Amino acid sequence: MNQSDISQEQHHLSKAEANNTSSNPEIASVAFYNLENLFDTTDDPRTLDDDFTPEGKKNWNGKRYQKKLRKLSNVISKIGTDTVGGPPSLVGVAEVENIEVMEALATTNTLYEYGYNVVHYDSPDERGIDVGLLYRKDHFEVTRSETFAVYIENEPGVRDYTRDILYITGKLMGHPVHVLVNHWPSRREGAQETAHKRIAVARRCRQIISDIQGLDKEARIIIMGDFNDGPHSESVKNHLVQHDFYNPMVFLGTRYEGSLNHRFEWYLFDQIILSTNFMRLHRNPLRYSSSKIYNDVALTEYRGKFKGNPFRTYAGKRYLGGYSDHFPVYVILDINQ
Repeated sequence: MNQSDISQEQHHLSKAEANNTSSNPEIASVAFYNLENLFDTTDDPRTLDDDFTPEGKKNWNGKRYQKKLRKLSNVISKIGTDTVGGPPSLVGVAEVENIEVMEALATTNTLYEYGYNVVHYDSPDERGIDVGLLYRKDHFEVTRSETFAVYIENEPGVRDYTRDILYITGKLMGHPVHVLVNHWPSRREGAQETAHKRIAVARRCRQIISDIQGLDKEARIIIMGDFNDGPHSESVKNHLVQHDFYNPMVFLGTRYEGSLNHRFEWYLFDQIILSTNFMRLHRNPLRYSSSKIYNDVALTEYRGKFKGNPFRTYAGKRYLGGYSDHFPVYVILDINQ
């Protein structure tokens, strides 16, 4: 099933649902959110986290840390609620320092009532930022988790220690799913100069997917992350999304909208990609319904030349007190028991 076939199928699905309002399946959402440097205030001698300490260049302290936790938890609690009526069942996250900051986020006053638990592993990233997963225990049961390292080089023989791929298997609303959480290498040294790194991670993802499908060809797989490439980039379009996957994010990014803004241009680096069995019309217990960028005005800069951009925590060394330099993205799934 290719992308155009799926788009056509979704058109008929929406039309059929419009004509059959008596059907009322349960609904769930799955989200991804780059949290922009969610660090605690303690120096970790093993990583380059010195800036995010009270003595560091950013003057990161307990008050600012707690404020960021409150802001991020408020965002997560509202993702998809206009459709689902509650926060996401799964939230993949990037740029978290350790399991302690994830647990602190999950147990804020805002999120505690929803019973979120966390999956996190330390990765070899030099700055000490990792990926992780928040999940609602009443919606998702973890059966297994592990990480997969990616070997890439800055130059021949010199390894670039990037984030591991986090792999979780479990049951979403009672149905087996596989989740891959990613944060691919940045474009800091140039998009073309670093493209090979992101292609390498895409290929590593495909190796993991091949192993999953070798055991279960009908496996439901969710790939999410900050790919530092858009849906139409070579790494995503040609090396990750093949005939067995559908990327609903191809329809979200425009010149006026995305998940982040750099030098007055919008990009959609944050994506959630689904195996095509989520798209089936009939006898489908986990069926894709829609996808969105959560870019509520409260998350944006409200004045000045950056008005409408994500309201970030820092601009360089200058503390702004915002949420993140990324907007979350999410998908809605119909749950048919």
